[in-house]
Amino acid sequence: MKKLIAILVLTAVTFTGYSQEDSEENQGSVIQTYTPSKLLKKGQWDIKWFNNLYTETKDLFGPNGDKQSIPRNTFFTSTVDVFTGVSDNNNFNVGLLLEFRSNVIGGRDALDVFKFDGEANSARSGFTSFAPAIKFNPIKSISNFTIQTAIHIPLVDNEVENGVFLDQKGFTFQNRFFYDYSFEGGDWQLFTELNTEYNFGKKVERDTNGTQIEGSFANNSFRLTPGVFLSYFPSSKFTILGLVQHSQLISSGNENNFSQDFTALGGGVKYQLTDVLNIETLYTGFVRGNDTGLGQTFNIGLRALF
Repeated sequence: MKKLIAILVLTAVTFTGYSQEDSEENQGSVIQTYTPSKLLKKGQWDIKWFNNLYTETKDLFGPNGDKQSIPRNTFFTSTVDVFTGVSDNNNFNVGLLLEFRSNVIGGRDALDVFKFDGEANSARSGFTSFAPAIKFNPIKSISNFTIQTAIHIPLVDNEVENGVFLDQKGFTFQNRFFYDYSFEGGDWQLFTELNTEYNFGKKVERDTNGTQIEGSFANNSFRLTPGVFLSYFPSSKFTILGLVQHSQLISSGNENNFSQDFTALGGGVKYQLTDVLNIETLYTGFVRGNDTGLGQTFNIGLRALF
């Protein structure tokens, strides 16, 4: 269950050069102009549907943290993020984040996550959390630096049922720091993010049958997730990107005494289908870590901006 948070990540850095806002007139598509660091104008809407499938046959939970082979486990996460601009000066957005998960374990095929069968001892699925969110620009002179703040509210009764983990039960306070830099000429763009999460929750408690009835594996812990995306644009409507990601869960004050880290490398493409709709695909492979799985993620997303 500690292997679930597979994800996109990153480090806020400062560069000199012209800003995204300065170059907006030269960037003709949403995928160039409206990176996650860009705020919406008043009345604009941004709807993103993103799907992440993480599957593993090896992990680092062997004796002394050794790598070991395991029956296949697969965790599917589907999110819908909706944001709109609400301020006259275009520096404040509000939004709602929704999350659905489907997990299968014990050697089942990776695509079994789409059966949603709830088979005992091997599968669970359902809506797991929602989060009201805001997004704002804290420094007016750096228009391509923004912060997204959200409170994730859990919808699961128990993290683990019949040996199958679905999602963490605790509340999560999340802050994501976004920055992007477009190199002169517009063919290359660097996007960075620093994602911070504080996980609330009680210590895990179980009933006499061993079923978890209270608490979260990540209670009172802090996750720090930095990373970098480098994009190349053969045209304004198409980009090829590479990424480096790292995640560190710090268990200070965590009664469960659980910490974790992992590093992933990957890449993907984005394409502007219409003036409103774009599509992206990403792949990442977990190359190292502690107390984590060593799997792969396959991702696809659709985004509408109007």
